[in-house]
Amino acid sequence: MTFTGAIGAACMLPLRLIIRACVALGIHPNVLTLIGVLINVAAGFALARNRFLLAGVIMIVANIFDFIDGKVAHITGTQSAFGAFWDSTLDRFSDLALFTGLIYLYSTVGSHDYVLITTLTLIFATMTSYARARAESLVQKCKVGFMERPERIVLFMIGAFTDRMAGVLWVILVLSVVTVANRIYYTYLALNDLPMPSPTGLKGAVTRAFYWTDERATLAYDLWVIAILAFVWLTPPAWIGDPTAAGPGLGGILLRAFGLHQL
Repeated sequence: MTFTGAIGAACMLPLRLIIRACVALGIHPNVLTLIGVLINVAAGFALARNRFLLAGVIMIVANIFDFIDGKVAHITGTQSAFGAFWDSTLDRFSDLALFTGLIYLYSTVGSHDYVLITTLTLIFATMTSYARARAESLVQKCKVGFMERPERIVLFMIGAFTDRMAGVLWVILVLSVVTVANRIYYTYLALNDLPMPSPTGLKGAVTRAFYWTDERATLAYDLWVIAILAFVWLTPPAWIGDPTAAGPGLGGILLRAFGLHQL
């Protein structure tokens, strides 16, 4: 089992209890979806007030509801086409609430660069979902690209709890651009009956890293997660002009320990 798989399995233990409670209480999954988005709006307000730790706690609560609604629908047999539409639409509102909170925060502290970076991240995060939805109206499936919504939400929580939101935004922005490009390229190949890129050989290894088709909880997925966390936690906040982070960060501490802090 990979370490991301182990974390997922551990998180499922309390979630199963919550799912059983919702089923026993007869709570409709559409109501759970609505509760989740309303709580995420509260997380957006916390981000806007630079209350990152509070925002992280609220996001955990919100995304419990976001995760269990589909499970409850499956167990109770209440899945519906409208339910899928409702869930997908409210997910976009949840994402927009978080990004809007950050845009407000960076505007109030006078960080125009991060207002722009957050806005671009919002655009490409939205286009990630749109590209898949539009592609799947033309081809059977378009689940390629690393930076999907679960990864974005987990990164938001990591940024909130560790006060490294600027690094998180850069990761989401860059990998969302790559993910949108992946989905455009995949759809082009599928619609024109062209072969998908080969994952073999040295060229294939590079292609596999940036044209993402692997599943979660695999070794390749774990390696990307490690690389992302290393960037977020080891990059000194001053290097990326983080307007809210305090202190030199883990990377800055290590640089000072080796006498390289002036780099």
